[in-house]
Amino acid sequence: MTITRRRLAGVAGIVTFAVALTACTSAPVDETAEDGGVTIGAEQSVGAMDDFEAGTTFKATEPVEFSLMYRDHPGYPVKDDWSVFQHLDADHNVTFSRTDIPMSDFDQKKSLLIGSGDASDIISVSYSGTETKFVSGGAILPVSDYLDYMPNFQEKVSEWDLQDELDNRRQADGKIYLLPGLRETPNVEYSIAIREDLWEKAGITEDPETWEEFAEQLVKVQEANPELSYAMSDRWTDATPLGSLLNVMAPNYGTAAGWQYNNTWYDEDSDEYVFTGTTDEYRELISDVADLVADGVLDPEITQSDDQATQKFISGQSAAIGSNTQTLSEYRTKFADAGQPDVPIRLISIPGGPAGSNLPSGRFTSGLMISSEAADKPYFKALLQFIDWLYYSDQGIEFAQWGVEGETFTKDSDGTRTLMDDIGWSAVNAGAPKKLNADYGYSNGVFLPANGSSKELLLSLMTDEVAAWTEKQLESKKQLPVPPAPLLDEIELEQTSLLQTQLTDAVHAATAAFITGQRSIDSDWDAYVAEIEGLGSTQLIDTFNTALARTK
Repeated sequence: MTITRRRLAGVAGIVTFAVALTACTSAPVDETAEDGGVTIGAEQSVGAMDDFEAGTTFKATEPVEFSLMYRDHPGYPVKDDWSVFQHLDADHNVTFSRTDIPMSDFDQKKSLLIGSGDASDIISVSYSGTETKFVSGGAILPVSDYLDYMPNFQEKVSEWDLQDELDNRRQADGKIYLLPGLRETPNVEYSIAIREDLWEKAGITEDPETWEEFAEQLVKVQEANPELSYAMSDRWTDATPLGSLLNVMAPNYGTAAGWQYNNTWYDEDSDEYVFTGTTDEYRELISDVADLVADGVLDPEITQSDDQATQKFISGQSAAIGSNTQTLSEYRTKFADAGQPDVPIRLISIPGGPAGSNLPSGRFTSGLMISSEAADKPYFKALLQFIDWLYYSDQGIEFAQWGVEGETFTKDSDGTRTLMDDIGWSAVNAGAPKKLNADYGYSNGVFLPANGSSKELLLSLMTDEVAAWTEKQLESKKQLPVPPAPLLDEIELEQTSLLQTQLTDAVHAATAAFITGQRSIDSDWDAYVAEIEGLGSTQLIDTFNTALARTK
């Protein structure tokens, strides 16, 4: 197998994308289809299958090598001899010329490479919105022109009723430039992990129905366990203050906060956008969290590292911490390493709030972009077919998640998959000597952006405990609708980009100050709103609503 590893050297010398966006030539075509799609010519069809359709196993008719911008995750550093690469070569005639970029630098260096005209064919792990700044320079392929060559993608969008959400990804020119990861069900992973023994000592055996009830439970736990420094000390706070906690709480307050904070919030009643960080709903959320700090049950160290927060939980200084379905097993391992293997912990059901019991809108996750220069390559059609098979076909996503039957897993007559005994992933076969991602390359965010995509695959690689928790969240909660997307033109994007950054920074800073008591919500809120307006919030919202009206 020929794989070329090109470590990113000297990238700091590349001029920034804002200056160096380069226009790319359009793809050679035979004709333009009636629906606006582009027909790929024979010269760009080397290696492509003539009979490729939904459900067809992709295998290039001759060996092809695609360039790949690879996000190298520290939890499973890339290896040339991974099974995933070997099987893509042997079974599908596909190899990669990789540009390996450490996860910590990926977004920045990805932008530099795209802006300088050095983008790979496949630009992995790309989130919605990151493509917008590259559209005007022509560096990214308008993939919506080529969806006729992606039958699995089209089938999933149709079967899972994702068309409206897909249309929301269109840019001002009406085209889509980022292929999202698709999910059959909403994404639900994050909540709060609690020490059941300390909860039971306070006489609590049931999960809280609401965040208000959760606050009451924290007070009881603190009182029943006076050795605690705080009933809760949270992690995932260093990049965005209480980023995970606020993100989990926000949908049930009718707002966005934390990791998923966005300055613009669509108000269904007025059919317009409002500024998120100054709404009554945002104020209520921040006020409730500030009360937890004021009551002494939430650690005011809201910018501590993950290691600090985890150590407090393991050492018995706190009884609750942010968690997701994977870190639950990490906590158990750390308790065992600390000589406390029997400490009982669980992930609580996500509490409801004033706005109901909701999950965030949207069933898209990180996806990929394709360099516009790929349209000139002889293998362009084969590239589209490969991407369609790997990321969107049932067979492709099973391969990307589980690997190869007989090598990494077995499958019963009823379709139940089981990892080989010596292979583990997260809490499944915990302690196994080999890892599905680190030793084989499967369940890898580069090739599996939606962590299974279909509900069946999503649940298949979970422990019974985590699968039951996930099912409960999906069954008991309502997913919020996807808001309409205003299509900002190039000038509007330039006008709002600086506003977005400075406003987001200001909101995060004020949020932290309000929560820790450095500023009073009761006496300083009006002054805060005036500060935000002075930074351009009204101009931002007016621009979005003008674009929304034009889009409609």
